Amino acid sequence: MAALAKAAEARAARADIKSRLKMGSMSLAEALESDDPNVGKLKVVSMLESLPGIGKKKARDLMDEVGIADNRRVQGLGAQQRSSLLSRLDS
Repeated sequence: MAALAKAAEARAARADIKSRLKMGSMSLAEALESDDPNVGKLKVVSMLESLPGIGKKKARDLMDEVGIADNRRVQGLGAQQRSSLLSRLDS
């Protein structure tokens, strides 16, 4: 039961992060620089789809351009991939 409660808490925390990204109260740069373990566990595609104006297709196209695998999590991104994502989304 404790494991189920812990998993539910982690899912709720990740949902909150995605909601904050969608509403604009957290920027992509803040999310990528965060040391919150819940941010690190998010899949990159899920995080990108949470951003305003980015849907499933655009998120996957962006990941292909940068060279990020579909199943990659935020904690697994390299410094080059992070900076490439930020530069492509700023322009």
